[in-house]
Amino acid sequence: MWTVIYIAPTAKMAENIKKRLTDEGFLVKIRPVNLSKQQFEILVPSGELEEVQEVFNAIIRP
Repeated sequence: MWTVIYIAPTAKMAENIKKRLTDEGFLVKIRPVNLSKQQFEILVPSGELEEVQEVFNAIIRP
């Protein structure tokens, strides 16, 4: 089961987050929310949610 951890406002930001989480060894998917708004969901496996959130928070908060 996949869980949404963030909704990115641009494709570029979504790809950047995916790359950084993937570099840390996590499985990551990107899914468009609504093509007219160009928002993208960042999804990770539910079983990795806690670990991903720690790394994700470090990525988002410089």
